[in-house]
Amino acid sequence: MRLLSFKKTITFFTFCISTFCAFAQPSPPEGKKWEIVANLSDEFDHWDDNKWRTVLWDYPVPNKMKAENSGVTDGKLWIRACVSSDDTTDRWFETSRIYGKNKISFPMYIECSMKTAHISAYNTFWLNNGNAEGRDEIDICENMSNPINNDPKLPYLMQSQYFIVENSKEERSVRVHPEAKDNFDRVADFDNRKLSNSNPAKGKKWNEDFQTFGLYWKDAHTMIYYINGEQTAIDTSKSKFTRELDVIWDLWTHDHDGGFETKERLKNMSQSDRTMYVDFVHTYTLTDK
Repeated sequence: MRLLSFKKTITFFTFCISTFCAFAQPSPPEGKKWEIVANLSDEFDHWDDNKWRTVLWDYPVPNKMKAENSGVTDGKLWIRACVSSDDTTDRWFETSRIYGKNKISFPMYIECSMKTAHISAYNTFWLNNGNAEGRDEIDICENMSNPINNDPKLPYLMQSQYFIVENSKEERSVRVHPEAKDNFDRVADFDNRKLSNSNPAKGKKWNEDFQTFGLYWKDAHTMIYYINGEQTAIDTSKSKFTRELDVIWDLWTHDHDGGFETKERLKNMSQSDRTMYVDFVHTYTLTDK
């Protein structure tokens, strides 16, 4: 009986893993298979210096990146926002940023399970290499569950886009309405209220629970986005992506979209509301079967 029970357990475990993988990843092309990229995958049981590092260049005022505002605790990577103790500084929004130590290029698939800080700030999961004069960038998600301007769409919107910049000439994701004044009407942006009824993210604000955000960087021009394994958008560039990219998470406030967070609101929020969490990240590359 014990042997039978053990066999049933193993069979069920194998089924669950197979089902999860089928759900979480896009189907590989014929003759190919997905292979895990170990140095860009983590369950965050501990902080792994071989995989991750803090990179502290600053976004515009009032943001200030600090290493102590990020880490790994209780199986979660976290980035936390707080108000500076220095009342005289204009960089009072103290936060942090995490980079992978290894770069990657297409074809690849990456996903992370993330829950946002419930503040007026971007909780971001993205790929980048370069600067304002020349870079390749893919923003997998820029999510904001609690905009200070009470925008009714932002708490459900997965904001996604790309940039290809050469010699300061920029190409980026196309807007659905070219003359729109808002910053979040791009072809790859997706309102989670449009998900299928079986998707656990449907109609939920990004701070309510962990959701898995994915990107299939298919080739030099094609990006396909996912929420909990369900395809949400396809974005296609005119120029080619030519760089290997870093994997990045950060948390920062800006007057785009939801508006700047305020000292008063942030001081009165709980630590959990001021913190974005990542439960896991899984990265895959295509290899021959």
